[in-house]
Amino acid sequence: MSGSIVARLKLARDDFTLDIDLNLPGRGISALFGHSGSGKTSCLRCLAGLERAASAYIEVNGVIWEDSAHGHFLAPHLRPVGYVFQEPSLFPHLSVRSNLQFGWRRIAQAARKVSLDQACQLLGIGHLLDRKPATLSGGEAQRVGIARALLCSPQLLLMDEPLAALDGPRKREILPYLERLHDELDIPLVYVSHAQDEVARLADHLVLLEQGQAIASGPISETLARLDLPLAQDEDAGVVLTGTVVGHDAHYGLLDLRLSAHDGPVLRIAHPAHSIGSPVRVKVQARDVSLALRADDTSSILNRLPVQVCLTRPSSNPAHMLVSLDAGGNALLARITRFSADQLGLHPGQMLYAQIKSVALLG
Repeated sequence: MSGSIVARLKLARDDFTLDIDLNLPGRGISALFGHSGSGKTSCLRCLAGLERAASAYIEVNGVIWEDSAHGHFLAPHLRPVGYVFQEPSLFPHLSVRSNLQFGWRRIAQAARKVSLDQACQLLGIGHLLDRKPATLSGGEAQRVGIARALLCSPQLLLMDEPLAALDGPRKREILPYLERLHDELDIPLVYVSHAQDEVARLADHLVLLEQGQAIASGPISETLARLDLPLAQDEDAGVVLTGTVVGHDAHYGLLDLRLSAHDGPVLRIAHPAHSIGSPVRVKVQARDVSLALRADDTSSILNRLPVQVCLTRPSSNPAHMLVSLDAGGNALLARITRFSADQLGLHPGQMLYAQIKSVALLG
């Protein structure tokens, strides 16, 4: 199907079976998320042709790369893929410039989608070109590795936990560059991670893998909000919301974000100014949402949104309950005590106010 990435894969090993049928968007970032051993890397390796499934059909934006039923298999070196591993694995004897040029020179000039200057600008590595890999920090080396993958002019970019080997500061350093790839390049990216905050910040589409099977696949805003998935039980469970900057209070340092349509609810966030009209993404964690029968303007909590209860479900903690909410067409999650749920008479369809204690701006 044109405009999508189709992957139907069956791969069996002694202690593991991958059996998935995915239809991912042909642009943006699709994240494969799950615990270790869930099949994320196996799926990525099959897409790259590094691992051959017993039964496979892979189609990328209308071009068939593999169809085992008809004996078709495009060799790994013929697949227009850029692959970024946990470790950048740069050639130690070459400068950064020569590392970048290694694959770029092998792409016919007419087929080059990304120039050397563009890759350096996107990843912020222009000042590193004359250095050797041994002199780079972990974040710098990984940015060079990503630039090298881009210079192969891929039709699909694959990233296998590219931040896993980095500490917190280095992760925060590199995430804005990954966001720039999303915003400025029209190259679909399949991103493997087991870090929910990472996925929330970057992904448009989320695939949840468990024991070799895709138990959910869909837009991230919808998938994170589903109470029937294990994600809702995580300590950092929450939803991703997209808004537009509509104002900034310089005196109090508060950013105003309008969610959804022009008449959607407004969130106020303690954050430096952003340009008016710019799109932003925020995460609201379930533990930071409380519920009330009335809007209480005597509280220190800034954000009180009218909501409707959609569903309730027991939490893995027997004292708690998970609540799915609709806030003007935006999905929210709340984790409250069962005692509070009974005090509120909580039931689907009920109108309440969600009090949001903290909102994290992603990026």
